[in-house]
Amino acid sequence: MITELAFPALLVGGGLAFEQIVSPSRVLFGNISDSWPIKGRKRTPYILLGSAAFCLLAVLSIPIIFETEKALNQGSFSSITFSIISLCSLFALYGLAISMATTPYLALIIDLTQEKERSKAVGIIWCMLTIGIIVGAISISIATKNLDGITNTLLLQTTLQKFMINVSAIIFFIVLFACWGIEPKNKELSTKGKKSNNEVGLSMAWSLITSSKQIFIFFSFLIFYTLGLFLQDPILESFGAEVFNLPISKTTLLNAYWGIGTLIGLLLGGLIIIPRIGKFYSAKLGCWLIALSLGLLIISGSIQNNHLLFTVLFIFGISAGIATNSALSLMLDLTMPEVAGTFVGVWGLAQALSRAMGKVFGGGLLDIGRSFSNQANSLPAFSFVFSIEIIIILIAIVILDKVSVSKFRKETSTKMESLFMAELDN
Repeated sequence: MITELAFPALLVGGGLAFEQIVSPSRVLFGNISDSWPIKGRKRTPYILLGSAAFCLLAVLSIPIIFETEKALNQGSFSSITFSIISLCSLFALYGLAISMATTPYLALIIDLTQEKERSKAVGIIWCMLTIGIIVGAISISIATKNLDGITNTLLLQTTLQKFMINVSAIIFFIVLFACWGIEPKNKELSTKGKKSNNEVGLSMAWSLITSSKQIFIFFSFLIFYTLGLFLQDPILESFGAEVFNLPISKTTLLNAYWGIGTLIGLLLGGLIIIPRIGKFYSAKLGCWLIALSLGLLIISGSIQNNHLLFTVLFIFGISAGIATNSALSLMLDLTMPEVAGTFVGVWGLAQALSRAMGKVFGGGLLDIGRSFSNQANSLPAFSFVFSIEIIIILIAIVILDKVSVSKFRKETSTKMESLFMAELDN
């Protein structure tokens, strides 16, 4: 969208951010899955419904993107406005579908595991997620290899549409297979939508976040950590294209190198580092390595060394894997099992909000950097974004130092009792 179709970076980041702007729905869907089981199951029905929706919307995204490109070229205000609204609405609906599928999925992890098992479970689960990213990046690279240097939008659209249809069909069948028999049916669960006494509404969820200092601190850490990790997300492939002159088939491999590194980092974190130094120190180590990797990313651009670029992204992935496994393990530890869906929704809200900000700010900061730099040299604009990202990840490290699991559980238990009593009184 940025390089081949010449979309403004702010438009791309802003459009993609709508997937995360609807992130408050994560609390809603977590709450619903806690309180409204379907045929005796609380999680898998919502996972299947959400997956069907995001697969369909992924297929619809291709024609809408290319219709927006036509509107931008035609210059008609009404057609541009309609296309942009359509694009943003599609990503918002996609975000709702993702929230419906992933929040009950994370709650299912808590339902099926004990606390001592979760760091390993998280490592395995996010390894599988990363394998999906790697396979996707390689598949895209292969599917688009014959498009290098081609500017014909009709050919681009036809190839990408066929690819997206095939991928969406494969993904949905994988989800069906994965959900088969994973959640035991509980005949005691109501199928008529009877609310649990422990249900926490959206407004109460926000009250929960602000009611406890520890909840608010960890919520803030997740926001800064995720923002520091994903600020470069909407501009990474453009960085490879504009600074290193890489073709489409090569820029898509940037995510593969990052993904392979993340896979190794997740395994190292879950199986070796966390058991030896603990979750807090592992999270801090990962954050420091992320900051170092971003600095090396700027250096790789300054010397325009392609091999160094891919190596740095591999290191960045390892760093992200270590930090992510540690942060997710902490997140699950700081979750009350009796309202797992709601708590996972709250943590998901923090991550989604920061990813939304990352997409908007990543594109916006790149445009700001370009306005202050030489148009012939894109590196200063990208370096500006990476530098801001380093500062944000350092802030996350400072916030993490203030998190205490024992204080969290003590404060949260008291606050949850108060909230439940208030709900019952109403």
